[in-house]
Amino acid sequence: MSSPKWPVGHNIALAPLAVLLVCTVPGCGSKVAEMPHLHPHLAERPAPPKRVSDRPGNKMGRVYIAMYHHIRAGRGDMFRTVNQFRADLEQYYKLGFRPVLASAYVENKMSLPSGASPIVLTFDDSNPSQLQLAKDGTVDPNCAVGIWMAFAKEHPDFPVHGTFFVLPDSMWGRDDQVSKKLKILTSLGSEIGNHTINHPFLNRLSDERVKWELGRATARIAALGVHPPHVMAVPYGVMPRHESLLKGFNWKGKHVAFIGVFRADGPPARSPDDPKFTNLRIPRMVATSGSDSVQSFLRLMAEGKYAPYVQP
Repeated sequence: MSSPKWPVGHNIALAPLAVLLVCTVPGCGSKVAEMPHLHPHLAERPAPPKRVSDRPGNKMGRVYIAMYHHIRAGRGDMFRTVNQFRADLEQYYKLGFRPVLASAYVENKMSLPSGASPIVLTFDDSNPSQLQLAKDGTVDPNCAVGIWMAFAKEHPDFPVHGTFFVLPDSMWGRDDQVSKKLKILTSLGSEIGNHTINHPFLNRLSDERVKWELGRATARIAALGVHPPHVMAVPYGVMPRHESLLKGFNWKGKHVAFIGVFRADGPPARSPDDPKFTNLRIPRMVATSGSDSVQSFLRLMAEGKYAPYVQP
């Protein structure tokens, strides 16, 4: 009697079963695990990425924009000590915030993991404590950028993506180091913003002088090898008499315009998806613990007020 003939393809269908039967031999299971290309159904599948927070998605929530000046000891709202700045970064991280550039916020191009809320960290006036170099040319670990770099090394999902609103004729204390510092910032993924030349009250200037302050600052930044700034912060949070100037003007044969104009007062800003969002009067919160500060609004957030933007 001849052996039964199986239908074409039957042996192939039995192959996985044969493997399973053979793998009842002690130690064979580990062999199969080592050959996921042969048995992809047995390979371990990667777990889906974990949400940054348990907050539900909310693209209409508020965007928290922090404004820093000096990262050193001092009195008043313009000072934040080294330890306080480190604690700020830790707090933002634990609360599920992740940094985005001011321009990315304005253009609604914020790249965030699920469950994360954006925080825009801005630095005004290009004060020396924001960015200093050690004698060997590396970033001083006790300046703002150095502190943030160390934090980002421990938390790679909190990169040094900050917006620095500079005074281009006096940047970070050493004229001979400006080019190197700019390269450091841009290589880290940070951006440069316009903050005028002389930090004046713009409402006290003529239209032509406002154009000079902003046009010259943009030209100086571009001359240093940095892309002309797309965002600007008005000194003291004070707008010029004719705000329409900030939408764009011609200066020395070139058009100067900004996609976002930032002020110097709270509360948390509107989402770029909010119909009431405006790019010419974007509020910022001073990075202190007093009233109308980042810390005060974070406390209100914990109480259910000023719910933050959350990436779905």
